Amino acid sequence: MTDRALRYFLAVVRAGSIRGAAEALHVAASAISRQVAELEAELGEALLERLPRGVSPTEAGRILAEHAQRQEEEAQLLEDRLARLRGGQEGVVRLSVGAGFLPVLIDQGIAGFSRAHPGIGTSVAMGTTAGILAAVADGDADIGLAYNPPAHAALEAVAISRQPVAAILRPDHPLASLGAPHLRDFAQVPAALTPPDHGVRQLLGRVEADGGFRLTQRMETASFELQRRFAMAGLGVTFMPGFAADLAGSGLVALPLRDPLLAEASAHLLVRAGRRLPVAVAQLLHWLRREMPVFAG
Repeated sequence: MTDRALRYFLAVVRAGSIRGAAEALHVAASAISRQVAELEAELGEALLERLPRGVSPTEAGRILAEHAQRQEEEAQLLEDRLARLRGGQEGVVRLSVGAGFLPVLIDQGIAGFSRAHPGIGTSVAMGTTAGILAAVADGDADIGLAYNPPAHAALEAVAISRQPVAAILRPDHPLASLGAPHLRDFAQVPAALTPPDHGVRQLLGRVEADGGFRLTQRMETASFELQRRFAMAGLGVTFMPGFAADLAGSGLVALPLRDPLLAEASAHLLVRAGRRLPVAVAQLLHWLRREMPVFAG
């Protein structure tokens, strides 16, 4: 059953005659008669009862007309949704982000965007630096937020913001008075660190290797909240960029580190290079660049 045949048949049922359907559709009555005859042959059922004045659907005809009606409504719904999608009123934007971005992404990015664009949803997945790059490059994510990622030929950074790594510790810690220390100054201090495949840990590892020292790891966790609580409990120090530190009310302080690699680290807002972005993706991308202090500042 072709869409045209069903459309013609439904028009006949609505008009009550083949001639009336032909006038409504602006096609020849013979074309409609042929389509109805082909439907009856295909289904092996009479679909119309010929009356002195027009036609009336048989029981099989009523069932087919109901099907055709539902199909027409679904087609109209599809057309309407596609129009909203093209206009940026509907859609789902997929993001792959580092854990440190989550609080600012939700509070200062997605929350306001969702109120301004209630028809557009988001799917947020956490990932390591390598995982974020792969997700955006392979088309599994529309937008990536990564900390100090390596260059990737398939990706374009639409925003880059300098976000230095800081030492996070309690103000009563003996090293809190150093002002702007080097990472080496914390070599003997118990530390909570992210796993090796995370951007911050990779940066720290490069400074350690260049300086010939090792930090004293006492906890390994991908959770920035656990790292903060480690420092709040007076167990030692942790390291993270300012946007991930979220120190308000924590009683912790952030000491900028003087090591050039850590002082020049940056946050990146990524998309696949050369991609023609759907309207919803472009709208969220513009919103994040403008509204998130990580990039707007």
